[in-house]
Amino acid sequence: MSAPMIDTDVHCAPASFEALFPYLDAYWREYITGGTVRIGPALGGQYPMGAPTTGGAPPATVEALRERVSGFAILTCLSAFDANRNPYYEAALTRAINEWLRERWLDRDDRLRASLTVPTSDPEAAVAEIERAAAHPGFVRVLLPVRSVDTRYGNRRYLPVLQAAADAGLPVALHAWGRVGNAPTATGFTHTYLEDYVANSQVIVQGQLVSLIAEGVFERLPSLQVSLLECGFSWLPALLWRFDKDWRGVWREVPWVKENPSAYVYRHFRLTTEPAHLPRDDRHLAELLEMARASDVLMYASDHPHDHGDGGTRLLAAVSEADRAAILHDNAAAHYGLDV
Repeated sequence: MSAPMIDTDVHCAPASFEALFPYLDAYWREYITGGTVRIGPALGGQYPMGAPTTGGAPPATVEALRERVSGFAILTCLSAFDANRNPYYEAALTRAINEWLRERWLDRDDRLRASLTVPTSDPEAAVAEIERAAAHPGFVRVLLPVRSVDTRYGNRRYLPVLQAAADAGLPVALHAWGRVGNAPTATGFTHTYLEDYVANSQVIVQGQLVSLIAEGVFERLPSLQVSLLECGFSWLPALLWRFDKDWRGVWREVPWVKENPSAYVYRHFRLTTEPAHLPRDDRHLAELLEMARASDVLMYASDHPHDHGDGGTRLLAAVSEADRAAILHDNAAAHYGLDV
């Protein structure tokens, strides 16, 4: 009997702030209602509700999820990604989301696991939330937006957060999207939504990967694992070829990087299958999957409820049975320490 499929990126979201009110104190409830604060204001714009790729709103209850998704799933709630600049509010909101996930989802279905949400504007508060909530066995990773606040995650500012995750035995998961107030490219803000969309899911993540390796995070934290969710993977071979090549030329600038950058990637990073941006030619597809070492680094993800086309299906059809098992189950089970 084959091992069950592990879906590593299934979205969920509270339908409104009222769902989180039991986990917020009176001050923050009044802050939200009195200030007409909206929940995740930009998330609907990223996947417009009328677009065929949207697939409807993320499920707001475990019952709704069961109607759409079967099997073992890891939940991703992005409702705190667009929190305002108030770090105290962000800390309260992420804690409330975690309690909502624990009580309304994890404690009601043993096939579910979830991402632990943490504030990004206050690393000290993020560490405290990891230390408070990570003991629950349902939380299997620490969720961060790939579009970070002010600096990349390899910067020492974020080292305490990464250290806390590593100490808790949890991978850090970088998911597409984040603070819309920050420029998504090295040359500043974009001028069309298309540019912004591409940068969020493909360009920024490459900078984060380079930052984590070049700034020596994995020499400091050799047990740290990183998941890249909804960020694609077809860019990986070209990036690693250039990263390894340039490191050999300027390694003196980064003496703490002790091996080829690609070695750190294959030891510490895992990526999800959606979105799969693949060539149409079958021969080119096979070459890409070989260059990316797909069976070593990819984990299956539906990205429910979003629809990225037939790339994921074509990917699974193009690999061997053993590689398919690795992508559908084995890599995620090892990465997240899942006994399923």
